[in-house]
Amino acid sequence: MPIQSLPLANREVQQRPFGIRHQPIRNPDQVSVLGFDIAKASRAEIAYWIAERAQGWQPTRLAFLNAHCANIARKNWRYQEALKSADLILPDGSGIELAARFEGREMGENLNGTDLFPVLCRCLAFRKIPVFLLGGRPGIAEAAAERAQMLAPNLKVAGTHHGFFAPQDEEAVIDAVNKSGARVVMVAFGVPDQDVFLARIAPRLNAPVTLGVGGLFDFISGRIPRAPLWLRKNGLEWLYRLRQEPRRMWRRYVVGNIAFITHAARFAASKRLIRFANGADRVAKRCLDIFGAGAGLLILSPLLLAFAALIRIDSRGPALFRQTRIGENGREFELLKFRSMRVDGVSEAELRIAANDRDDGVTFKLKKDPRITRIGTFARKYSIDELPQLWNVLKGDMSLVGPRPAVPHEVAKYSTSERRRLDGKPGLTCTWQIGGRADLPFPKQVELDVTYLRERSIWMDVLILLKTPLAVIQAKGAY
Repeated sequence: MPIQSLPLANREVQQRPFGIRHQPIRNPDQVSVLGFDIAKASRAEIAYWIAERAQGWQPTRLAFLNAHCANIARKNWRYQEALKSADLILPDGSGIELAARFEGREMGENLNGTDLFPVLCRCLAFRKIPVFLLGGRPGIAEAAAERAQMLAPNLKVAGTHHGFFAPQDEEAVIDAVNKSGARVVMVAFGVPDQDVFLARIAPRLNAPVTLGVGGLFDFISGRIPRAPLWLRKNGLEWLYRLRQEPRRMWRRYVVGNIAFITHAARFAASKRLIRFANGADRVAKRCLDIFGAGAGLLILSPLLLAFAALIRIDSRGPALFRQTRIGENGREFELLKFRSMRVDGVSEAELRIAANDRDDGVTFKLKKDPRITRIGTFARKYSIDELPQLWNVLKGDMSLVGPRPAVPHEVAKYSTSERRRLDGKPGLTCTWQIGGRADLPFPKQVELDVTYLRERSIWMDVLILLKTPLAVIQAKGAY
């Protein structure tokens, strides 16, 4: 089962014994790279943000992403889910910057753990926020803690523990972390273990902030020396690591880097292809709308004029009915229809009372609405009343195919998921119009509309248009 995590903005702030509840601070900017949302910020900004989250007891799980991590995530779905459910992913190394360039995006600073660590320690020390170091070989976490206190003399290290403990000892380790009073826990198990572990146990920790930091403790403790500064600045630290341990690292840095660059290039090319295809599809859809609506108005003009005359003869009032509807992205527009109701009929509120409707639904329709005229009954049955909307299509307010446009008071009742119906232009016809119309319950209409907007193509539009005449003739669910 995929790991579940609530979006950062919706996660409830932890209530602690102190009775203090802090307001969430602004989240760092993010940029999409390789399908992951990556932080775009400076080390100082991230360190400040982490300290604020810890001080405010706001549950926060962070992960790092580098070329090696991306390679593993492609093959390990648990790790991929752990990364995507993290509250923030930090870019680590030149590989992510290269992938961002392939996709035409700009990154912020390289936020690798070794460079971020000193800045973060000083920030935590200033705020008096205790930290727990978990991971590494026996003695490495303690050595890293000593080095951290040299970098930030006032830093409070609440505790340390190596990462080589048996599964049956997990509860004892979690208990030790909780009893330590730490608000920030750094876990150095390496990938993918550390992030899968944190995604699973973070809710059981009292500490609000957790980070999976990979081999950070080895570097901080001095067990593994870092590359010279000039190599790091030029994104070549991996060459130094390869020279140090060629037998262990050749597969990761030689084979792995080639695989990563190939994947990043393919991913960027596929994104460009998708954007091009979507753009071409939007142009084709608009051309279909203009041609279809223009031809329809021209060919059907005698019928439209005749029907307008019949409406005027059948009952008092104008032939056309104008109403404000909600279009794409919530934009209002004036929709045209042939009038199918009497102008002096009872109000919808009165009908609801008569029908014992408590107004707790989104839409309201009666199979035998007393307000509908004789010619209006015929027009609604065969959707003739909708034909003036060809003008709305020609103007660009609507499309030939799309979710049916809702009135403002219905949209005001929409839930967050139901508002996804507004992600595209409304249409004359749609999937539920050819599959049952008003007989389908509103949740099913929403499901079909959202599915259409997610999967639509010009060929799907053509298929729906071809099926629409038969659905109109059958008049199923038309009232």
